[in-house]
Amino acid sequence: MRTTDGKTARMLQTPKAAAVAGIVAALLLGAAVLLVHLAVPEHPQDTADWVEDTSQRDFLHGALALLPFAGIFFLWFMGAIRDYVGEAEDRFFATLFLGSGFLFVAMLFVMAATTGSLLAVTDVSASPSAGERALWQYGRHLVLELLTGYATRMAAVFVVSTTTIGHRLGIFPRWLAWLGYLVALVLLFAVGGTSHLELVFPLWMLAVSSHVLVVTLRRRRAGGRPDRGAAATP
Repeated sequence: MRTTDGKTARMLQTPKAAAVAGIVAALLLGAAVLLVHLAVPEHPQDTADWVEDTSQRDFLHGALALLPFAGIFFLWFMGAIRDYVGEAEDRFFATLFLGSGFLFVAMLFVMAATTGSLLAVTDVSASPSAGERALWQYGRHLVLELLTGYATRMAAVFVVSTTTIGHRLGIFPRWLAWLGYLVALVLLFAVGGTSHLELVFPLWMLAVSSHVLVVTLRRRRAGGRPDRGAAATP
């Protein structure tokens, strides 16, 4: 096979891999964020009852089981997107893309590890002691602060950098670029507490991945050489 044919096949496979990884990561991340909100008490005074509520603890265990796989597929999504961009990437936005993506995953893992440790040291077989209640007060604040205060801000930077790269290269249509900047603004300024607005990030990932997958499938059916600028048609 000639080099050009191999390059064409690689360009067709890369966006498909990015789309599939992005869809899986979006679904896992969205489910984990929703479970965290369902599990963590909305008000500090509810913490004492939460320690003895096994159903909410089960929600949190489910979120902790999903988060590692969400992080893995998110990294795969990052790698496939960067490979698709290739030599055309802008160093400034590529640095923001990589740095924010890595920090986002790291914060998710720190949140998961800390929450798992708090679950492990909390005994549900007996009434919670004053020390356990104080520990969960701390844990509640830490989980929500990591999720809504820091991880979402890194997600906003990731959205901005990815959207800018995709828009400049003509990979994203205009509507998807505007959606990306709107989602970034929400993640930067509107997220907080228990508003559930963090879910706009996995929804944006789902929109991007679905668009890339649809464009890739259309190109494969047409049997033509992939033109990155063609993805920008509104």
